Amino acid sequence: FSPQAFDKTIEKDNSLAVGYFQRGFVHLQLEMYEEALSDYHMAFSHLRENPFIDYKQLGLRHILYAWEVLYSTAAVQCHLQQWQEARVTLEKAVVWRPERRTAVLELALERVQDHLFLEPMLVPLGELFRPRKKEVEQLDSKDFLGKPKVISSIIPNDEYIGFEPLRPQKQGFYEPSADALR
Repeated sequence: FSPQAFDKTIEKDNSLAVGYFQRGFVHLQLEMYEEALSDYHMAFSHLRENPFIDYKQLGLRHILYAWEVLYSTAAVQCHLQQWQEARVTLEKAVVWRPERRTAVLELALERVQDHLFLEPMLVPLGELFRPRKKEVEQLDSKDFLGKPKVISSIIPNDEYIGFEPLRPQKQGFYEPSADALR
C-alpha cells in the first residue's frame, strides 16, 4: 500500500473520514508520524461530532468509531514522544466510547503512563469498498435537465434548439438595427 493511493481517493471525496483514517495507518507504518497525526485529526473532524459513521451503505463493511480514531491518534502521539497529549487524547476517547465500555482504553492509559507504544486501530485487512451490483448498474447517465429550449433570441420566431456558433442569417430576413447592435 502507498499513501498515494489514498491521496487519490481523498481527492475524490475529501470528507471521507475513513479515507483519512486508513491513510493515517499507512503513514504510521511508514514512520511518517506527522502526516499520520494530521490524517487522524482530519478523520476525527470529518466525523462531524458523530460517535460513528457506518460505511456499509457505501459498500465498505466497516463502522468507523470516533473513539477508535482518537485511540489511533494517541498511538501516533506516543511515537512522537507526546505522552501527555496521548493521555489527554485517550481520556477524550473514553467519552466517545459506546456504552462507556472502557477496558481497552484503561489498558491504553496504563501503557501510556509507562511510556509504552500503542498499536493503532485499523479497518480489518481485506475489507475494501465493493459497491453492491445493484448500485453499480444504476450508474447509467441520466438526463436531469431535459432538452434545451430557446427562451430568448434576437431573431423573431426562432425555434432552433441546441448549441452552436452564430448561425449565418438569410439576406434581408432580419438585420438588427443600429440601436440593437449597440
